[in-house]
Amino acid sequence: MTARVLFLSEGSSDQGLVAHVEGIAADLGTQVTVSAPDLRWLRSSVGHSVADKLRTARELGATYDLAVVQRDADRGSPDIRKAEIAEAVSETWPDLRHVPVVPVRMLEAWLLLDEQALREVAGNPRGRIPLELPKAAAVERIADPKQRLKDTLAKASGCKGRRLAELQQRFPRNRHRLLDLLDRHGSVSEVPSWQAFVADLSAALRGL
Repeated sequence: MTARVLFLSEGSSDQGLVAHVEGIAADLGTQVTVSAPDLRWLRSSVGHSVADKLRTARELGATYDLAVVQRDADRGSPDIRKAEIAEAVSETWPDLRHVPVVPVRMLEAWLLLDEQALREVAGNPRGRIPLELPKAAAVERIADPKQRLKDTLAKASGCKGRRLAELQQRFPRNRHRLLDLLDRHGSVSEVPSWQAFVADLSAALRGL
C-alpha cells in the first residue's frame, strides 16, 4: 500500500519539508505519495489559517490517508499550535488523520546548525570566518531565528556592499536550499521540536 499524504505548509518556502517526510517514511519502509499543493496559486481567495487551507484542499476533491500540517510556534507554546491544528482538522476534515509540525520558534532554527551547508549556500564553502553557531540544545531559545539565519549567511559569505545586498535578496531561495540540504540524522536530530515531528510522523505512518 502506498499512503497518500497531504502536506500543508505555513509558506511556500517550507515545502522543502516534503523531502524529509518522504525520507522518514523511507526509513520506516513505508511507501508514500506526498502532495503539497500551492493553494494560493490554485485559488487566490484562500486564507492563511490552517482551517482555510484544509477546507480548500478538501474542496479540490483528492483523498488522503494522512495530513502533515506545518505551523511555526513563533512566540507561543508548541502545544497551543498543535491544539490549533487539531481543532482546524476536527472542524474541516474530521475523518482525516493528521500530524502537526511545529518548529520552535521558527523553522529557521532548524537551519542554523550545519556549518558546511551554511557556508556552501552563502557561496563561500571554504570560508574560515567563525560563525558562532548555536548548539542544538539552545537553538530553540533564539528570539529571532530568521534574522539570525540572515546574519549568519551574510557572515559566512564574506560579502560586503552590493554583493551582500544581492545575497540578502536571495534569502528565500537560500533558505529553501538549506532546507533541502538539512541532514535529518545530523545536529537537527537533537532539537526537541524536530524530534517531536519525527516521532509523531513515524507513529502516524506505522498506524496507517
